[in-house]
Amino acid sequence: MTIKSLPAAPEGRPFAREKPDLPAAAMERWNGGIRAARDGDNSISIFDVIGADYWGEGVTASRIAGALRSLGGADVTVNINSPGGDMFEGLAIYNLLREYDGKVTVKILGLAASAASVIAMAGDDVQIGRGAFLMIHNCWVYAMGNRHDLAQIAADMEPFDKAMSDIYQARSGLDAATVDRMMDGETYIGGSDAVAKGFA
Repeated sequence: MTIKSLPAAPEGRPFAREKPDLPAAAMERWNGGIRAARDGDNSISIFDVIGADYWGEGVTASRIAGALRSLGGADVTVNINSPGGDMFEGLAIYNLLREYDGKVTVKILGLAASAASVIAMAGDDVQIGRGAFLMIHNCWVYAMGNRHDLAQIAADMEPFDKAMSDIYQARSGLDAATVDRMMDGETYIGGSDAVAKGFA
């Protein structure tokens, strides 16, 4: 305790006019792994894992939906270099791009693997760079349990693999047996081979 007089507290808090929120213009420039360019470029770049990760990064259907809304139905180019990720996010993004009003051109710049390869199939026009790759495989899951549990999980995964196979067949024109064999073998498909097989 003291008998000294303390100075009066200033009215209002310091930096009262400052706001903790980032300006809208700054937020428009950042969207983890996704870039929706403006100024007539009309491109979206997917350069991250598919689905939100622990830190909230990654390419999600909601972020792609927002990027597409900002383009207002204009033709769009989707650039992809992604190792894949969440199959359900990939399927949602695929369907968002398929129902988009403008023409969708997909460019595979490096790798479109797993869920990213599903997204790549959404283009009205699919292009693949020299030295770039598609990778298609069956869906993965982490599981534990007894043999009955694991047998049931294997059976439960079959519709997911079929959904992806149907998408690859629709794009390429290959038959189900060929696509399923490629998925079973976790196949990397180089640029010229992707064109020859109808994926691009």
